[in-house]
Amino acid sequence: MSESSRAEVCAAAIADAFRDDGEIFASPMGMLPMLGVRLAKLTSNPDLVISDGESLFLAGVPPLFAKGDVVEGWIPFPKVFDVVAHGTRHVMMGATQVDRHGNQNISAIGDFAQPTRQLLGVRGAPGNTVNNRTSYWVPKHSPRVFVEQVDIVSGVGPRNAKAAGAGASKYNDIHRIVTNLAVLDVKGPGDTVRLLSVHPGVTVDEVREATGFGLEIDADADVPETRSPTTEELTLIREVLDPRTLRDREVKPVSPVEAS
Repeated sequence: MSESSRAEVCAAAIADAFRDDGEIFASPMGMLPMLGVRLAKLTSNPDLVISDGESLFLAGVPPLFAKGDVVEGWIPFPKVFDVVAHGTRHVMMGATQVDRHGNQNISAIGDFAQPTRQLLGVRGAPGNTVNNRTSYWVPKHSPRVFVEQVDIVSGVGPRNAKAAGAGASKYNDIHRIVTNLAVLDVKGPGDTVRLLSVHPGVTVDEVREATGFGLEIDADADVPETRSPTTEELTLIREVLDPRTLRDREVKPVSPVEAS
């Protein structure tokens, strides 16, 4: 089996973000999050509940963008909000900006009163981040994404949640930030973004240079390398979940050997 590509390393890292969730509704937004969640369902966490992205709970695990052939439930769109409020859900969203304290922006760029660029709007980000475990997927780690302070808070980080009171902070759980370079969380001093691992072929200095604020790094240990997928995981990714190699459209296919 050939070396893992960067996209495959990212898929395994996303799967690891869901491995300890148990029986919970996984809501991946985007191609790599969907691939990682389905990989987790087939390996580390078979109890995950997955959907087709529209209205069906799936018993089987189809390839990316294929129709699910085994259906175990129906969840019309209004019922999704019941799940959001109940909390038994882990959502992985995208992020146009993430700041030092784990706040996320998908709404607009620039001053709130007169932004220079309109994006999606806050969408479900506020409700997700105060009700459900939330992770972020960033396909291009850069200082334009990782900024000192987001222009508009869409997803609420732990520091802001605590400032808003117990109602916002009780279920706030920014679990992981997976990028094309590294894995991070928001458990640094003062609820700040912390570097957990760098992907094969990536250095800590490269991650620092691609981040627009000072990253927290545990001083008492070297930053580990993100694990590569196992042979079983690579087989599932390449032959079952993504035989069309759609993953490489989102993350440039750089292998650890090519990057070294």
